[in-house]
Order: sequence, then structure tokens, then C-alpha cells
Amino acid sequence: MHIEITTRHGSLGPEQQAYLQQKAEKLLKYFGRLMSIEIAAEPRKHDWSVEVLVSAEHKHDFVTRVEAATPEMAMDGCLHKMEEQLRRYKERVQDHHGAMPQGGTSPGHPDLPEPPLS
Repeated sequence: MHIEITTRHGSLGPEQQAYLQQKAEKLLKYFGRLMSIEIAAEPRKHDWSVEVLVSAEHKHDFVTRVEAATPEMAMDGCLHKMEEQLRRYKERVQDHHGAMPQGGTSPGHPDLPEPPLS
């Protein structure tokens, strides 16, 4: 997995870059099939904006953007949002398997009458 950290209109210190890198690696715990993570930090007038773009297998992309007082706080907010997106996606993918055969019909409801045969 490839992690890329960029800064627009400013710079991050080595400790801040290491922090962002370390936090980004934790996303693998939620979804193991990630291809790349791109982090873009941008200083604003009174705060920082951090955007995280995650690419997963089969062309699925996830994006979060948070503004906070420091890049570390913004990254924490992004990760919280990204964890939720990845968790929901993983549940949806796992629930999809075996739920219903493709092209099949849903099981009949016992409270509905059977349609008349013609």
C-alpha cells in the first residue's frame, strides 16, 4: 500500500508527517484491501484543512475533509470519518455475499396471500 502526504501552500514538520503516516496506516485495520492513501494538508488563515483520499480494490474511492486548529487534530477527524466509511463499505460487501441469488426473488412473506394460479 502506498501512502502519499502532500502540503499545499506550506509545510509540515517531520514529526507531523510521521504522525499523519502512522495514523494513515491504522486504516488497514478496518479494510485490508486498500491500494493507496493520499493525504493533503493545507494551512488556512486560522486553522488547517486535511483531506484524505483512500483508493480500495475495484475502483472504490473514499474521501474525507476536516478543518481543525492543527493538522494532527484535522487528521484525527478525517480518520474518524474514514473509519465509518470503510466500516459501512465492508459490511455492505460482506452482507452482499449469499444474501440472495442473483436474478432470484425474495423469499415469500407468510402474511401475504399466494397469487392465484392461471
